[in-house]
Amino acid sequence: MAQTPSNMIALGTKAPNFVLPDTVSERMIKLADVQQENGLLIMFICNHCPYVKHVNEQLVQLANDYSSKGIGFAAISSNDVENYPDDAPDKMKSVAQTLGYPFPYLYDESQEVAKSYDAACTPDFYLFNGKAELVYRGRLDESRPSNGLPVTGEEMRIALDTLLAGQEISDVQYPSIGCNIKWK
Repeated sequence: MAQTPSNMIALGTKAPNFVLPDTVSERMIKLADVQQENGLLIMFICNHCPYVKHVNEQLVQLANDYSSKGIGFAAISSNDVENYPDDAPDKMKSVAQTLGYPFPYLYDESQEVAKSYDAACTPDFYLFNGKAELVYRGRLDESRPSNGLPVTGEEMRIALDTLLAGQEISDVQYPSIGCNIKWK
């Protein structure tokens, strides 16, 4: 498995706007549709990556735990589907329905959205506050498919709880590690 780290863009960066198709509802979704009063978690994921498969249950749990607290969620797949057909929109829809994603699963065919976020890997996480300013980027927790640690989402949960408490999130943040985005 390739191990590509997040690029760790500057905290305070404004969330780049997007308009992407949701593979489940088949509606076009823009940033404003998923941004909520207290914040937004953008997750770059895909279907085939073992790192994403490893954390999928926790992603669903996070969204179920924090959506009612004014945090929006959206997942985006930007992989080249010609060379990685398991990540095609019809398969994205199937995965989202099977796993019960409580968030839109958006397809970034042009890969422009991934580039605008400087996304590097799957999974790659970007937490924005209610003003769409980046307050956390990096890993979900220390667990990886091969290290035997349980998937808890601890680091992301601390960031979310700190954001909701109106406190400043520590700038000591560690990159996510995963498969590289499959660029065209």
